[in-house]
Amino acid sequence: MTLRRTWPPVREARSCRSARSSRPFLENDVLNEPTMEKLLALKLTAFAAAWGEQHKDAEVAKLSFDERLGLLIDAEWLHRENVRMERYTREAKLRLSGACIEGIDFSAKRELDKSVIRQLATGRWVQEHQSVVITGMTGTGKTYIACALAHAACRKGYRALYRRAPRLFDELTLAHADGSYSRLLARLAKIDVLVIDDWGLSTPIDQERRDLLEILEDRYATRSTIMTSQIPPSKWHDHLGDPTIADAVCERILHNAHRLALKGPSRRKEEASKE
Repeated sequence: MTLRRTWPPVREARSCRSARSSRPFLENDVLNEPTMEKLLALKLTAFAAAWGEQHKDAEVAKLSFDERLGLLIDAEWLHRENVRMERYTREAKLRLSGACIEGIDFSAKRELDKSVIRQLATGRWVQEHQSVVITGMTGTGKTYIACALAHAACRKGYRALYRRAPRLFDELTLAHADGSYSRLLARLAKIDVLVIDDWGLSTPIDQERRDLLEILEDRYATRSTIMTSQIPPSKWHDHLGDPTIADAVCERILHNAHRLALKGPSRRKEEASKE
């Protein structure tokens, strides 16, 4: 019977193993390359990158298999969450893309309740399909807060869309003309957070009243809406004109809405005076 020679000897194998632990990827990249290619083919790019980094770190080799696998999964999950958030924020087309909850000004003259903003920042109002109504004179920062809340919703994994009221009604008018009205309403109804900015700048015509009612009807108790206006909610009914439609619109947007009434001078004028 022929004995198979073992090489390297046991003692040398230990020394090789200790040396290999500090640079395993360099010596095993021929074996690892097919696995790396499969990870990339599966579009697990962050997983693959983190796996490659683990092979370069001797400290990681001390972790158990489950711990190393957990780190790899965390890296891939975090990467995908960041990509999704960036995509949602881009698709939202926020007028102020840099607006965020952390950047809101809580100076005393604005009379803005910080606890209310903190509550809205949790995103629970979106989960419960509630609305937010922001009112105040021009330049008080209504659009900034609306975009900040929409951005916070995107960070929580919700889809948002920003539209100024005049342009939204223009889109709806074109949709009526080209036959895409139903498709546009269906698309708006699927948005988790719809921002309608600068509502009430002019007296709405009959078609605009009906269009607004259709949008809010589709979203009531199923999605969330943010509306900003210079007109206080107590005057919305009169501004809408038609009593029947006004009742329906106010019921659907104001019934379960968080109301923010901004005070103070125009921030645009303050910034201009500083320059």
